[in-house]
Amino acid sequence: MTPRTAATWSPDQSAELYGIRNWGGGNYDLNAQGEVTIKVRFPEREVVVSLMEIVAGLEQRGHVMPLLLRIENLLDARITLINETFRAAIRNAGYQGEYRGVFPVKVNQQAQVIEEIVRFGAAYGHGLEAGSKAELVLAMAALPEGGQLILNGYKDRDFIDLGLWATKLGYRCFFVIESPAELPLILERSRLLGIRPLLGVRIKISAKVGGLWTETSGDRSSFGLSTVQLVEVIDSLKQQNYLDCLQLLHCHLGSQIPDLQQIRTGVLEASRFYAGLIADGAPMGYIDFGGGLAVDYTGSQTNHVHSRNYNLADYCNTLVEVVKTTLDPLAIPHPHIVTESGRATVAHTTLLLFNILDILHFEALSLPEQLPAESHALVRQLTGIRETLDSVPLNSSYQDAVSCRDTLRQLFRQGEISLRERSLAENIFLAIAQLISSRLDRLEKIPSGLEELQQNLADIYYGNFSVFQSLPDTWAIDQLFPVMPVHRHTEAPVRQGIISDLTCDCDGKLDNFILGDGESRTLPLHPLKDGEDYLLGVFLMGAYQETMGDLHNLLGDTHVASIRINADGSFDLMREISGDSIADVLSYIEYQPQQLFDTFRAKAELAVRQGKITVAERRQLVEKYSSTLHGYTYFET
Repeated sequence: MTPRTAATWSPDQSAELYGIRNWGGGNYDLNAQGEVTIKVRFPEREVVVSLMEIVAGLEQRGHVMPLLLRIENLLDARITLINETFRAAIRNAGYQGEYRGVFPVKVNQQAQVIEEIVRFGAAYGHGLEAGSKAELVLAMAALPEGGQLILNGYKDRDFIDLGLWATKLGYRCFFVIESPAELPLILERSRLLGIRPLLGVRIKISAKVGGLWTETSGDRSSFGLSTVQLVEVIDSLKQQNYLDCLQLLHCHLGSQIPDLQQIRTGVLEASRFYAGLIADGAPMGYIDFGGGLAVDYTGSQTNHVHSRNYNLADYCNTLVEVVKTTLDPLAIPHPHIVTESGRATVAHTTLLLFNILDILHFEALSLPEQLPAESHALVRQLTGIRETLDSVPLNSSYQDAVSCRDTLRQLFRQGEISLRERSLAENIFLAIAQLISSRLDRLEKIPSGLEELQQNLADIYYGNFSVFQSLPDTWAIDQLFPVMPVHRHTEAPVRQGIISDLTCDCDGKLDNFILGDGESRTLPLHPLKDGEDYLLGVFLMGAYQETMGDLHNLLGDTHVASIRINADGSFDLMREISGDSIADVLSYIEYQPQQLFDTFRAKAELAVRQGKITVAERRQLVEKYSSTLHGYTYFET
């Protein structure tokens, strides 16, 4: 790639550097002005809108950073794409069943998301999967009559009763039996209410899949029936005359499965289970493969844990083909295929925007032309290392410099050198490290011992967000999301940095990034400009992140804006939610904001009586306390 210099840089080079055309899925790109764009397809044309134009419109409406942005068009497009690709696979294979997709509520429970999925997905009969009573409550209210519901998870009496009433109301509501212990209660409540249930059984397939969630498959999976337990359930249903209710086989292949061959193996095994249930007298009719359809976060199209070596058409064709070729020789009618693709439905539709507040540089200050006469011998040795870099192998020079620096630090701890002498030594060491680092880019192979030098010298960019609130998976499971500036791509990103959040925690950082040529421990970034916000975006983060966040340092939910892009290139702000105030987050942890205010106001009055502040100062202080209490939890400019 061309060296990153201002004279040669272009948006196309930025696109290659950050890999936006790899992981963007055709939804994100860069324009000639160096701004990230969002592409939306309409029947008559494609519309491209600058993300910075959207930001400007939101700021005019009073929204500040950080902000979670949802693009409704992209959510609609994902629902269309999944359903239409399955329909094409079914049509091309001569498959007799239909595709009946559902969205697993746990992936993103936000009302704006669920309501749009239900509204737009109605044309396809796209349903919902609920794994708890709370999710079932919202699903029943959201879905239209006749909608499909898949009920997973452990179920108590209230859960079961509500699901049975959903069946009575006309929902196609399947109780998926996860454990043999659930069946007696389901049948007991069914008899008491006089409502015949639609039943499914979740089986454990022995085939293991790769990725970050391998434990969701295989014999040791926490959920699902073993083969022995499955037979027990069949026998129990037969004995109680409920076998006709068993119409669905459920098998959760895994989550974010990167390898298509592993999907094929799991589908084959599940299809054999389906055939076995038919042979045992169950009417069946549906086969649910759960989740597993991966998102290519890196854009590398490989079996990397954050990627996938297949596309959506490959996935759909594989499911349809394997089920068909397994059942056709047995003359078994083709079942309706159900998938619970959550991540692949919502990941592309949401991004986090935040501004950079400050930068910490690891750079040497100007060095004196001559060392002080009383300088320690090791300080003079450091200067000599710097002056002879061209004649000594870089790794040897660096090791010698580290040895000198570490010895000088020990001498400082022992009181044998002064603060200023240590400062001078650290500055010379930084100058050496920078010079060595600048020469590494010219080498085909980085010498041993210098692999992490550039990372150790990277700037720290302080971002106005919380990893723990907005991107918990990056901390918990090392999930990678694409991160890049959303503007200034006509300028070369000449700095290398990591990103620290606002929390007082060393884990509150992003230090592994997706670039066009692979993963990197640092991110190319631009210097800050006086009086101008520098905005970064985290992309493809619509799955799981919004409801898994915590209140680390009492940083709450960010502002949320849902927009719809119009065919003329304008956009409408469909919904907006103000981020948590400090009062909000304090109430979440059982404080009473009004009581806090009253207590503080009384303390301020006492300070007046004690002569510590004036009445005018009391008023100013109380007003500041109140405005802060009801203000945004994030940094405000």
